[in-house]
Amino acid sequence: MTERDVDAELVARVQQGDKRAFDLLVLKYQRRIMRLLSRMVRDAGEVEDVAQETFIKAYRALPQFRGDSAFYTWLYRIAINTARNWQASSNRRPSLINSYESEDGETFDPIDNLTDISTPEAEMISRQVVETVNAAINELPEELRTAIVLREIEGMSYEDIAETMGCPIGTVRSRIFRAREAIAAELRPVRESGDTDRGW
Repeated sequence: MTERDVDAELVARVQQGDKRAFDLLVLKYQRRIMRLLSRMVRDAGEVEDVAQETFIKAYRALPQFRGDSAFYTWLYRIAINTARNWQASSNRRPSLINSYESEDGETFDPIDNLTDISTPEAEMISRQVVETVNAAINELPEELRTAIVLREIEGMSYEDIAETMGCPIGTVRSRIFRAREAIAAELRPVRESGDTDRGW
């Protein structure tokens, strides 16, 4: 069975009243949703609150879920909309995140592998790159920020991003290209000052 088939089976069980099946979906996707939300919500405690609200909304909406899209793209859309509503109601800015946990539990830090030379100067430049990338992502318009996070952080396909964001694939490609261009423009001065390179 594919991941989508497993999810569809669990969703069908939830729709038939099996609450334990929903617990399995929460366990499966909680870390991924938390990681996504941590790019949009600053306070760690509030990330948990928004994630919990996301799953509550998903549970309430599951009776109407028809399976036209994959469960996780549907869930991501709910998470993004919940975070947007939270930001709008609290008039807050998205967060700056230096690292996130991958699916296997390892922590990815954007400064890793930027240079093989572990000198104070190299570490300072690497830290500047991280701060510059985070600031550039943070300043992107919401549509560009969401697209680049789903692609580069979540590793989603263009098709899944299009489904999650409710727009054509061509629009997704354009948004990701524009986001990368904006990030690259912010990184140029850092690269030139440190003679370092990052493949954005």
